[in-house]
Amino acid sequence: MRKMSSAPRPILNIVAALLALAPCALTGSAQAAECARKDALGTSRVLEVDPATYPRVGLKSFPQTLPLRDGEVVLTFDDGPTPGVTDKVLTALATECVQATFFMVGRNAAEHPDMVRKIARLGHSIGYHSWDHPHLNKMPADQAEANINRGIEAVQTALRGTASTVPSTPFFRFPYFESTPSLLDRLEKRGIAVFGADFWASDWNKMTPEEELKLLTGRLEAHRKGIILLHDPQMRTAEMLPAFLRYLREHNYHVVHIVPPAMKTVSDRTH
Repeated sequence: MRKMSSAPRPILNIVAALLALAPCALTGSAQAAECARKDALGTSRVLEVDPATYPRVGLKSFPQTLPLRDGEVVLTFDDGPTPGVTDKVLTALATECVQATFFMVGRNAAEHPDMVRKIARLGHSIGYHSWDHPHLNKMPADQAEANINRGIEAVQTALRGTASTVPSTPFFRFPYFESTPSLLDRLEKRGIAVFGADFWASDWNKMTPEEELKLLTGRLEAHRKGIILLHDPQMRTAEMLPAFLRYLREHNYHVVHIVPPAMKTVSDRTH
């Protein structure tokens, strides 16, 4: 792992304890699995996101985003899991010892529960992305929330073997970013953070991996930091990803891994 601190252990322990009191606790990369490659990109730090403090993030949709430093990015992938293609994404991430967040479509999770467990086993965070990727803003609110809950149940069943509408990780992303005030309010009351993105690769459009890399790195240089949206079922993204991770490493960018807060959050609520 890169940039491991050389500070004495007692000092590190004190710093960690102080940071744990912040609304978003920043935890060192020592929490991640050790990386066999000393020159790998690695995961720079782990960021605990409390939905009570950050109920919705991502500047493409909301006025607030995560408290990232210049040069820090959060990698997120939507619409999977898809065997074969998602596997290529996981291999690229593992090669560089990087953790990401996967916002899963419930129907895909139900069809490929082994993939859900594999992603979790590799240390990635798992979020939720509805049951079948509909236009939730065009549905009655109760029907839309039922679709969200069905997606959560499918992923929870794959992960835990038991259906539940209480997500293990309280992170949700609306398909097409199509939220409504009513649905946002319902999810906030349930303690579920809604993720937009700060920029994306537009990988739903037809292009070559090389064109996607050029587009994404150009947007990265313009923004300098942020939550990045990618899609793990897209083969062009799977083929582009190793080069993009090398670009991050060679240009001194740092990957931040987002995780849920501890069971008892700083807002004194349990999720």
